[in-house]
Amino acid sequence: MDFDRQRIIGGYIVNFYLKTLGMVVEIDRSSHDKKVDYDRIRQEYLGSFGLLVFRITDFDVNNNLTVVMKELENFIIYHYRFNHLDY
Repeated sequence: MDFDRQRIIGGYIVNFYLKTLGMVVEIDRSSHDKKVDYDRIRQEYLGSFGLLVFRITDFDVNNNLTVVMKELENFIIYHYRFNHLDY
């Protein structure tokens, strides 16, 4: 699968975007702890385009990458298993 990095969607820049699935991957840093409302509004905005958002912390990316990759795989299987897309 081909993920675009730092993709602009509307007024936001997402960390990773997978066009074929209509999916966004957001890597949250500790600064997001105080931005709960901002993140909720942002996710609702992205959802208004039919995009699904997979959120993960930078700590997990840096320390548990194998787990992150498995969680991402499970997210994709769960949300897209009935959509047989060519990618």
